[in-house]
Amino acid sequence: MAAGCRGGRWFLCAAAALLLAAVLGPAASASSSRTGSPGELRSRVQVLGGSNWSLVLQGQWMLEFYAPWCPACQQIELTWESFAKESERLDITVGKVDVTQEPGLSGRFFVTTLPTIYHANDGIFRRYRGSRTLEDLQGYVLERKWEAVEPVAGWKSPSSIVMHGMAGLFHLSGWIRQIHSYLTGTLGIHVWISYAIFILATLLIGLFLGLILVLISDCLCPSKSRYRAEASEEAITKDNVENAALEEPEEAAELSADDAEETADVKDLSDGEDAANSSADDSEEDLALGKVSGEEEMEDLSEQPLADPETESSVRQRKSQVADNGQ
Repeated sequence: MAAGCRGGRWFLCAAAALLLAAVLGPAASASSSRTGSPGELRSRVQVLGGSNWSLVLQGQWMLEFYAPWCPACQQIELTWESFAKESERLDITVGKVDVTQEPGLSGRFFVTTLPTIYHANDGIFRRYRGSRTLEDLQGYVLERKWEAVEPVAGWKSPSSIVMHGMAGLFHLSGWIRQIHSYLTGTLGIHVWISYAIFILATLLIGLFLGLILVLISDCLCPSKSRYRAEASEEAITKDNVENAALEEPEEAAELSADDAEETADVKDLSDGEDAANSSADDSEEDLALGKVSGEEEMEDLSEQPLADPETESSVRQRKSQVADNGQ
C-alpha cells in the first residue's frame, strides 16, 4: 500500500485507508497502552484528537500517527518518548494521534501508511520521510532540514475544505465499523449477512443520490430536444414578427397603388365623356352644315333656267341626293 501511495495513486490510497479504518475495530481495545484522552500530557507527548487537533496550526510540531497493533509503531515508541523529552530544548511540541480512535484525523492528514510523521510550522505541513532514530529526528529540527522539504499542497492541507471532506469520509467509515460491530456482536447476525445489508444499503443510497443528481442536472442543463423545441418556437415567433413588420409597408404600398389606379380610371372616364361630348357636338355641327349646304344647292338649282327633259331629270336626281344628304 505504501508503494502505491508513493506512485501517486492517491485515490487507491484513500480506498485502502477507508478499509484500514474499517478493520481497526478489533485492535481498538489494545489502544489503552499508548493513548489517553485528547489533550492529556503523558510523558511529554501530547495526545491529539478531533477536539484539539487545531493546536498544530500554531507553533512548531512533530506529529506521529500510529496504531497500537502496528509493529513499526511499537518499535519507535521509546524513541518518540525520548524525542518528546527534548522538546523544550528543541523549542518544539511532540504529539501523537491514535488512528484507531481518531479516524477523522487520519483522513484529514490523509494517512495511508503507519507510522506517519508530520512536521508543522505555523500551519505549514511537511511529511517527514527520514530515519526514525533519535539523532535524525533531533537533527531534522535543530538543523532546520525541514526547510528543504516541499510543503504539503494547499488543497491537501489539513485545514483545507477538501480535507474536511476527507475527514468526513473517514468518520463515516468509523460509523460503519461500529454498526457492523453492533450487528455481529450485539444482535448476533452472521458476518456475511451484515455485509449483504451494507451492500444493499449502498445500492439504495447510490440510486437515490443518482436520481437527485439527474434531476438537478436536468434542471440546470435541459435536454437538447427540449432546448431545440424552445429555440424553434422562439425563431418562429421572431419570424412572424418580422413578416408582420414587412407586410405593413407592402399593404400600404398596395393601397396607394389601388388609389392611384382608381384616380386614373376616374380621369379616363371623365376624358372619355369629354371626348364623347365633343364628338357629339362635332357631328351636330356637321349635320347643320350639311343641311345648310343642301339648302343652298337646292336654291342654286331652282334658280337655274329649265332646259331639256334630260337636264330636268338630272336636276331632280341632284335635288333628291341633296335632300337625302340633308336628312
